Amino acid sequence: MGRKNYVLDTNVLIENPDCIHNLRNGEENNIFIPYHVLIELNSLKTNPRLRHIISRVVDTLLANKEVIQFIRNDSSISRFTEEVVDNFILREITAAHIDTPILVTNDKILRLQAGLSGIESEELRDSRPFESESQRYTGFVDPSEPKVPNSFSWHEGKPMFHGTEGDVLITYQMNVWNVKPRNIYQNLALMLMQREDLDLVSVQSEAGYGKTYLALATALYLALERKLYEKIYVVKPLIELGTKMGYLPGDVREKMEPYVKYIQDLLVKLHTLRPANRIFANPGEDTLRYNPKRFEILPLAYIRGMNIENAVVIVDESQNLSRVEMRALLTRMGENVKCFCLGDTRQVDNPYLNDANNGLNWVVRKLKGFPNYAHMVLKGERSRGPITDMVLKSKL
Repeated sequence: MGRKNYVLDTNVLIENPDCIHNLRNGEENNIFIPYHVLIELNSLKTNPRLRHIISRVVDTLLANKEVIQFIRNDSSISRFTEEVVDNFILREITAAHIDTPILVTNDKILRLQAGLSGIESEELRDSRPFESESQRYTGFVDPSEPKVPNSFSWHEGKPMFHGTEGDVLITYQMNVWNVKPRNIYQNLALMLMQREDLDLVSVQSEAGYGKTYLALATALYLALERKLYEKIYVVKPLIELGTKMGYLPGDVREKMEPYVKYIQDLLVKLHTLRPANRIFANPGEDTLRYNPKRFEILPLAYIRGMNIENAVVIVDESQNLSRVEMRALLTRMGENVKCFCLGDTRQVDNPYLNDANNGLNWVVRKLKGFPNYAHMVLKGERSRGPITDMVLKSKL
């Protein structure tokens, strides 16, 4: 097979800065970077969610500048705008007169535009190594399949747990912080989350099946009743679909309130089921404030550089984390940490991710089979209420 000429788009560099090495394959292929990709990277370096990744991309470009060919078309240099940068990239590829260029991009529209310009294109293969693994692997395996550690199979209509100490038939119902499961899948999720031999549990479901509620109840049980952990963290990636966080008034806690109000509502609901006074700074007042020594909600950016120990960490909406961000987050976990990764891979708000290429799927794909990890998909006939049920059944 002859030498290939790969032209890399911004999104594949953000997804995996090491794609330069992978696509070059030693010295087998050529790598080209359009000038307008550099302009786009420069415009993204102040984005709080992306700047650490952009830094990695730039470091990789600098380290490989001797083998990368940067292409530019001086006649197309213009003030950068998001709407037209793809057109400039295509013009730069055409003007460079590369022999049979292959544009590598995860942008489907750009791939269509490239085809219209007679430019071959392909998706970064590493971006879609599986299809929605967190949904395909539900936590259950067929009895005829090899047993995955900490998975379940059906035995005479009842779930059989395949733990590291052997198989156990689950015939009991969990009751965690006075929360009783509404179906068998919630029951199994509660069982997995409170097991001391499991350090990380991921939970996938559509909206309304109680992922966050169950995780918060388990966190209160483990930290306040069992006293196994000193603090509870809720980590949330902030994907801003409306007003930008930086323009909202107040400090970090006040800025985050619009994004985490549902978490506060769930905590108040759990507090009414059973008092959780120690996580509140003012448990007797109408407007509750958290005790930062026992409970904290943090944006993803604040975790970077931390060393988390003796804590329960709930990663909410983990489908909005990239593979790089998920790895950076999980490597912050030190001694005596229990982590719950929650998400719905059909509700990806991050414009650089999709239903297969996201942090939750990467966790299931890479950690499935480890003795201290488990995964569960929540489902059932009834979710949070009749309107939610109607929406889910109608596929709205």
